[in-house]
Amino acid sequence: MTEEQNQAEPNEQIQANEPLLEAPDQRISDLEMALQDMKDKWLRSEAEMANLRARTKREVEDARLYAVQKFAKDVVEASENLKRGIDSLPKRSEGEQEIVTKMREGFEGIERSFVALLERNGIARQDPTGAAFDANLHQAMAEQESAEHPPGTVLQAWTQTWTLNGRLLRPAMVVVSKQPG
Repeated sequence: MTEEQNQAEPNEQIQANEPLLEAPDQRISDLEMALQDMKDKWLRSEAEMANLRARTKREVEDARLYAVQKFAKDVVEASENLKRGIDSLPKRSEGEQEIVTKMREGFEGIERSFVALLERNGIARQDPTGAAFDANLHQAMAEQESAEHPPGTVLQAWTQTWTLNGRLLRPAMVVVSKQPG
């Protein structure tokens, strides 16, 4: 190699590095902006993952709590039918046959046990009689004039309100008071 070629190579290297040296402040600023952009993307990604974890946890918990909802509705229907059967028995009276008394007490015991079993599993019933009408919990089947109760009071419940872990399973069928006409 000649001396001219040896001198040309370092000059070419300097010229190749010149864009880096021309505006070091601009290059640093560009790199800092790129770093900040990457930090923002990373933080958004972390927030999205945290939201996804929380949403998935909520959905799994809901699935665990409410997966039996269809079955629970059927069981509630069986409980309502058992209650109707008990209510259809003759009223207690003195001198009634012992077999009728034992049958009533047996059915009442079965119903108490059945309702307790439902409650242990998150299924609860509420008697709305005397409460204010709540469209979220009650279904008005009829209105009845009443001077004794304020308008919108549940006078009679044909069925109870049933919930599964706090979520409405079956609304109560109720008769609601209204002002006398």
